[in-house]
Parts: sequence; C-alpha cells; structure tokens
Amino acid sequence: MEELVGLAKRRGFIFQSSDIYGGLQGMYDYGPLGVELKNNLKAAWWRAMVYNRDDVEGLDAAILTNPLTLRYSGHEATFTDPLVDCRACKSRWRADHLESNKCPNCGSDDLTEPRPFNLMFKTQVGPVDDGSSFAYLRPETAQAIFTNFKNVVDSTSPKLPFGIAQIGKAFRNEITPRNFIFRVREFEQMELEFFVKPGEDEQWHAKWVEERLNWWSEQGVDRNQLELYHVPADELAHYSKATVDVMYRFPHGLEELEGIANRTDFDLGSHTKNQAEYQIQAKVEPNPDSNAKLVIQDLASKQWQVPYVIEPSAGVDRGVLAIMNEAYRVEDLGDGKQRTVMAFKPHLAPIKVAVLPLKRNHEGIVTKAREIRQSLQKLGLGRILYEDTGNIGKGYRRHDEVGTPLCVTVDFQTIEQDDTVTVRNRDTMNQERIPVSELGHLVQAHLSAEHNG
Repeated sequence: MEELVGLAKRRGFIFQSSDIYGGLQGMYDYGPLGVELKNNLKAAWWRAMVYNRDDVEGLDAAILTNPLTLRYSGHEATFTDPLVDCRACKSRWRADHLESNKCPNCGSDDLTEPRPFNLMFKTQVGPVDDGSSFAYLRPETAQAIFTNFKNVVDSTSPKLPFGIAQIGKAFRNEITPRNFIFRVREFEQMELEFFVKPGEDEQWHAKWVEERLNWWSEQGVDRNQLELYHVPADELAHYSKATVDVMYRFPHGLEELEGIANRTDFDLGSHTKNQAEYQIQAKVEPNPDSNAKLVIQDLASKQWQVPYVIEPSAGVDRGVLAIMNEAYRVEDLGDGKQRTVMAFKPHLAPIKVAVLPLKRNHEGIVTKAREIRQSLQKLGLGRILYEDTGNIGKGYRRHDEVGTPLCVTVDFQTIEQDDTVTVRNRDTMNQERIPVSELGHLVQAHLSAEHNG
C-alpha cells in the first residue's frame, strides 16, 4: 500500500485533500492522471451497463436528499455503526473493527460501551437555521432511483426486466476512515437497480453475480484475486433478502469490492406506502404524480405489480484502488536495473499515447510531433500527450510508471527521410518503425484490441 500511495502522489494520481493545511481525514483529491483513470473506469461501467444493453436507462439525481426519503427507506433508523470511545487517549473507533477489545491507538482496554452512531451527513437548506429545514447528503445513490421509478417508467415505457443505472457521489460519516481510498467519507458509487418479476429474482441475482465477476476481469482484475462472500442472514442489510459480496485481495487484506443484493420489493413498496401516508399527515392535496403507486404492468397478465430489484453496487474509489493494485509491478531488467510499470488495460490508461520529440528545441521535429499529437487526439480515443523532456529513455520509463500503452518518437528520420516514427510498446518494450500515415490505424487497433469491458 505504501508503494501505491507514494506512486499515486508522485505521478499525480491521488492527493490528500487540503494537504497544505494538514489534510482532511477520509477525503482525497484525484490529480491529473487519477481523474483520467477514474473517468475511464466509470465510462467502462456505463458502456457495459447502459450502452451495451437494451434494457437499462441512465439517471443522474440530486445529492441533497429529502429526509423523508431516507426515513422511509429505513436509513434514519438503521444506517448506523457501533461507536466506542477510549477513555485513556480519547480516540473513537468502530466496535466491530476492534481486536481483543483494545484501543488500536494506545492499547488500553478501558473502552466505553458501544453506542449507535448515524453515518449520514446533515446540511441546512435555506437561509434560516431553525433545525427544521435540513436535508441529508445521500448515503447511497439507490434511493433516487426508486423515487424516480415512476418518472422513468412513464417516460421510457420499459418492460420487465429492466434497469436504471446511476454513477454519483455518496457521503458517509465514517468513524475511522482507513486504507487510503478504500474507506472514505466522500466517494462515488456505480449502482444499477435491475427490476424483475417476483419469483424470477433469485435467478437474476445469480446471473448478475456472474456478470459482475466477468466485468471486473475485463478491467484487468485477476479472477484469482476475487472471492464470493454470501452474506449470512444475521448480517444482511434491512432491505436485503440475499447479498453476495465480491471480495478482492486489496493490499491491506480481503475486503468488499462490490455487493450484489436482492432488495426484493422493499424500497418501492415502502415509498409507495409512506408517501401516501405523508400526504395525509401533512394535510396536503394529493398529487397525482407523487401519489401513484410505484408499480409496473405485466403486459401478459395485465396485472399491476411491484417488481423485485437486483442491485449490483460498486465503489468507484475501491475500483480504482483495485485496478491500480493489479496494474502495479516492478520488473527486473537485468544488470541491476528495474522498471516500474502500471500495466493498465488500454481502455483504462490515463494517457493513451505519448508523443515524444527527440530534440525538444528542434523546430522541425517539435512542429511534426505536435501535428501528430493533434491528429491522434482527433480520433477521440482519450488523452494524447505531447511531452518534450528531451530524454527519450527517461520519457519511456516515466510513461511505463503511469501506464501509457504506446509512446511515439519523432526524430530526424521522420522529417528528413521517410516520414516514419518509432512506436514503443509499454508491455513488451518492443519498438517498431511505421509510416505516420499508418499511425492512427495502429493506435486504434492497439487500444481496442482488449476493448472496453
């Protein structure tokens, strides 16, 4: 983990948030390369979930959440962790993370009794802080999908089974953020709510578990580093009939990468019931749009039904950490030399191609290199970087370390003889001389060879 954290800061992947002021615990900022890697992972998920399917629609809902939504979803009552205080050093810990009932900070066993600690962030809405006008920062992206269920059904007319996908920020006031970006207070989720007919939920649950395993493999995660954990009944979330966690061997140990839950009809049923009761209690006129049941019609039987839902939910930040851990390697080159490589799948690499001029101050070479960069950038493959460090060997090593699949070197032969360039492969370190006219085709073929997951 220390090696990954060091590389992440040194090469501009991930920084401690507010670092110049001592940082903010459980908060991280994605740097120039980190934001590209993160966006590429999210794009791969969106392609797999939405673009490559005919039965899923997308959504991007608000972060601020009406407290009634989270009351009736059960989060206000159940979204808690057991908290203990150490009387000796005054530190606080999650009770379920303690070993031998001792403080990890000072070793004392003089701890308070566990008490529930609500994980949701509150914020004031409007100019007057009178305690009544507040909202929560959403602790998950799922609830907005459920409250928008009727809007999506009415606007897209889907048939069961179908899904609604969303990528977005979520916030949890973790007692003890830890292990770099694994457990943080502000994070992103990639969630799909896939609605199915009651009675077909178990087979769809099993199918989505296999789908998600395959997808992670396509992102470069070794299947041997993954395990399935069938959550016992006494550990299930309040909404879950069954949950299977995809566990990954992170640098700090085997922990959850993604959860696939069978939420049955808990959420749609609860919101259907409680929003009607809310209107009665609030003495407001019934709203035809909000008072409708969150149901869908079975076209065969003509019956209205509350569908069951299967929820694959993955953390973007945990995904980035897993991808970086899988990609990281140190290779022995012989003669006491080594190179560090981030062997990202091409579609995830932050920089797709680096264009390097042999001479940084030679006008002809520099001009040609910039023209090549611009022509490759227009292909829409991702970020193409022009870099004029002047030292090709060091440039190759630097781009090995940040995971750039291809480096293109422009030299005197390019501009004076045959309009060819040298293309260097990150993984094999092989170099090939090709005409500039064929460069775009080669780059497209290489970056799409293992394609997008």
